[in-house]
Amino acid sequence: MEPMTGIDAKFLYSETSTAHMHTLKVAVVATGDAPGWFGFDQVMSVLGQQMSTLPPLRRRPVPVPFGLGHPVWIEDPDFDLANHVSWRTAPAPGDDRQLAAIVADIAGAPLRRDRPLWELVVVDGLSDNRGAVVAKLHHAVADGGAAVALLQSVARGVERQLAAHHGPGGPGPEPAPPDPWRPEPVPDRRRLLLLSARQHRDRLRDLPRLIRRSYRGMRASESRRRSLPVRPPLPLQAPRTSLNVSLTKERCFAMTRLPLDDLRAVRRAHGTTLNDVYLAVCAGALRSYLIDGGELPRRPLVASVPVSTDPDGTRMAGNRVDNLYVSIGTDIADPIERLLHIHRVAASAKEVRRELGPDLLEQRAAIVPPQLYRASVRAWTRTHLANRVRPPLNVVLSNVAGPHDPIAFGPVALQAIYSVGPILEGIGCNMTAWSYGDGLYVSVLGCPASLPDPWQLADRLHGALAELVAGSGSPG
Repeated sequence: MEPMTGIDAKFLYSETSTAHMHTLKVAVVATGDAPGWFGFDQVMSVLGQQMSTLPPLRRRPVPVPFGLGHPVWIEDPDFDLANHVSWRTAPAPGDDRQLAAIVADIAGAPLRRDRPLWELVVVDGLSDNRGAVVAKLHHAVADGGAAVALLQSVARGVERQLAAHHGPGGPGPEPAPPDPWRPEPVPDRRRLLLLSARQHRDRLRDLPRLIRRSYRGMRASESRRRSLPVRPPLPLQAPRTSLNVSLTKERCFAMTRLPLDDLRAVRRAHGTTLNDVYLAVCAGALRSYLIDGGELPRRPLVASVPVSTDPDGTRMAGNRVDNLYVSIGTDIADPIERLLHIHRVAASAKEVRRELGPDLLEQRAAIVPPQLYRASVRAWTRTHLANRVRPPLNVVLSNVAGPHDPIAFGPVALQAIYSVGPILEGIGCNMTAWSYGDGLYVSVLGCPASLPDPWQLADRLHGALAELVAGSGSPG
């Protein structure tokens, strides 16, 4: 039994009937002409042999009675892999739009809380000898960095299995059976309440120090913000757009690939970061989308940009993230000026956030009473206030560094990786990029109320990048 951290628990508390707090990972593979290498049975076999090395996928949450403390993780005593893996066939012609429709359908259903918080769908019937695996993982389990480590762990396990069976000299011996894990009984009410009481005691003891640290950090960060020539925005300063409405249960999804060489050329030409260029590409696409809809606001859109606070590349569970608030220059017509504006604002936002410290968000999340947080989130959803008040921000823009080297399992090659996090009440658009090989794979998630056709936004990313390349004097 392991107590859930406050920041992980916060993702559970934030979930409502219309705000699903899971992330999606879509792996598209080229299956080749060799039969029997990719399919439902093969995926079940691979995962079955690796579950002992993937503890985050075996744990399920157990709530504390009456919400008097954060939930705990236990090794699920009723774990059954068959409850987590299913199979679908894409309708003809099996192109990216059919795959995206399946992803949207998967995204629109919440995960069950009485089992480990993940599921996986194997998709066949795609064109050009392709298949896909769509993984749905609750944000309470892992952030983007931990998800990369999980993927790499699975890839290493598959490589070991292939080496054992198909190495030089023919099939090798059967791999050793994995070490069994020890399922835990569900803790009783008394044990959960005692654990919660000890945690509250420790938090109350540390509360005065946390209050002092928060006060000093907030004063220092605001002082730093006011001293900067370009000030990052504050929450609740974002303009209203059609993206910022109350959500429905349904989801819509689109994806596309951008060439990393083009983004790197723009970065080198202007001395920015690769993430600055990605934000500028998203800003250009959003500006074009809003202009065509006749609703471009005079004030720039404000994006929440998740950033990792943990450099450990081996962590496979938990959240070590913070958020920067960046005005993305949608009021600036020139794409290069917009990029340079984003570069300056993002740098300022990092300086301001640095004054608060990397772990302050996590420490403050740990002391928020679960009942209070859940009640406020549900009231915000039920009242549909997002349709009437100014949003805290407009859009979530995330960029995760994925595997650099191409991944292949025998004749099955990993062709693309797409990932996206949740959308929130009043913040109905999430654009997340994962790099892989020589591509940046971008996902766009919305709901019918906020983003009726996400392909209209995804397709504009290419034009926005082309404008930056042309303005940088780089060949397109």
